[in-house]
Amino acid sequence: MPLELTQSDIAVLNKEHGVIFGRGAQVLTDAKKANLAMAMDAELVPGSLVTNPNGGFPALFTTWVDPNLIEVLVSPMKMGEAFGEVKKGNWTSSLVQFPVIESVGETSTYGDFNDNGMSGVNVQYPSRQPYHYQTVIRVGEYEQEMAGEARIDWSSRKQISAALTLNKFQNHSYIYGIDGLANYGMINDPSLLPAVTGGNWETLVAEGIFNDFGKLFKKLISQTEGLVDNETTMTCLLSPLMKAQFTKTNQFGLNLGALFKEHYPNLRFVTIPEYSTPTGETIQLIVDEYEGQKTVEMSFTEKMRTHPLIQDMSGFKQKRSQGTLGAILYRPAFVATMDATSTPAP
Repeated sequence: MPLELTQSDIAVLNKEHGVIFGRGAQVLTDAKKANLAMAMDAELVPGSLVTNPNGGFPALFTTWVDPNLIEVLVSPMKMGEAFGEVKKGNWTSSLVQFPVIESVGETSTYGDFNDNGMSGVNVQYPSRQPYHYQTVIRVGEYEQEMAGEARIDWSSRKQISAALTLNKFQNHSYIYGIDGLANYGMINDPSLLPAVTGGNWETLVAEGIFNDFGKLFKKLISQTEGLVDNETTMTCLLSPLMKAQFTKTNQFGLNLGALFKEHYPNLRFVTIPEYSTPTGETIQLIVDEYEGQKTVEMSFTEKMRTHPLIQDMSGFKQKRSQGTLGAILYRPAFVATMDATSTPAP
């Protein structure tokens, strides 16, 4: 039988045997045992909880984060790819001039003592105004540490973002130039000759599109007074939507791509997303060069200038800048433009 102690037994143990119980210790009697609330945090009875019911664990313990960063795509920057980019001047240049020389002369009837007739040259200096622009990288110590916990190199990602921001604007300037300055783009240079009107490439059959392009090519021949032919090395700029029409085939099963390759062996196509606008489609046919002189160049004064790193109270910042001259069109006659459409039939 278990040993049962009374309150007097506890006193004896304390006095005679040195067994010390805590102050206020009492014997747990049967009556007190029936009181379930005494010295208990919760009742161990099924269906009766002090805490909220829960059958899972925090999601952070079962969440897996892919270490690869997924880049958000931006439209491609194709103007530099189409014609290359060249540096003209620097960031201190306020004006960039291009000497244009023209041979002039006249003849006269020969005579031993005649001194008529004259040959000479005429020089002009068309100019362009550079435009310089900037962006600033700001990185705080706290945000960088927080990004580091997520395994993201915050500083380098912001540098990549700055380079992309500047280059996107540079590409935009090659197409549209800079408003308010003598700085023009490929589609709005005032020296461009008037455009011809094309058809709706969405509804035209393969022969119709090929003939429409032939109209553009004939305009180029007319503008250059026969200096070019179908063997000339040329570049055609058009939107991806227009280029998609090249999958159409003629009655003999040849698609447009094969037809162009057969009739214009030195022609290449470069797709420019910006050439598709809500008001229509722009197509340009450009002679790459003639007698060693390029027809057009995409020009800049500075291609990414990195300025001093400035240390702030709890972070740092740095300016990045670039400069553009837009598209330098040396010989406008070697550029033929067409305004067309590519909208589905109603």
